[in-house]
Amino acid sequence: MDRTSTAIVVRDYRPTDVDALMALFRTAVLQVARRDYTEAQVRAWAGRMDRERWLERLAARPTFVAEVGGQIAGFSDLEPDGHIDMLFVHADHQGRGVASALFDHILVRAKAEGLGRLYTEASLTARPFFERRGFTVLAAQEVPVAGEVLRNFRMERALSHRAPGQKP
Repeated sequence: MDRTSTAIVVRDYRPTDVDALMALFRTAVLQVARRDYTEAQVRAWAGRMDRERWLERLAARPTFVAEVGGQIAGFSDLEPDGHIDMLFVHADHQGRGVASALFDHILVRAKAEGLGRLYTEASLTARPFFERRGFTVLAAQEVPVAGEVLRNFRMERALSHRAPGQKP
């Protein structure tokens, strides 16, 4: 796998990013999630592309964009209660640290805001990523999407808030 030394920059979402994020989401679902879901399932999942709804959703919570070489490579969000609703990396940037950079950004932000936990509904594809970052599965669930049923996992991670130099 070609690993690039180009720095990953995480910045705040801008409304002008919406079309690129929608395209990235669609590509990630159709190409990356395909290894864990059927063709019908990924088509149903990727078909949810109402631009106005995306604009509202992205503006309603802190959303972060990862860039590599000035190109958008991934994005994620963090709701005020610690919910990570979306964490997607473009198919061309898989395995290059983009998701980790986004998650590290979320973690710093969550701790700064004093959140006690992070939680998400991870896809089959994302579950191993979240497990490697200390999340545990609370429950498997079957989610209906456009006539298909997709399996995902409710997961959470407790956050510790130690003072600098304080032992665990």
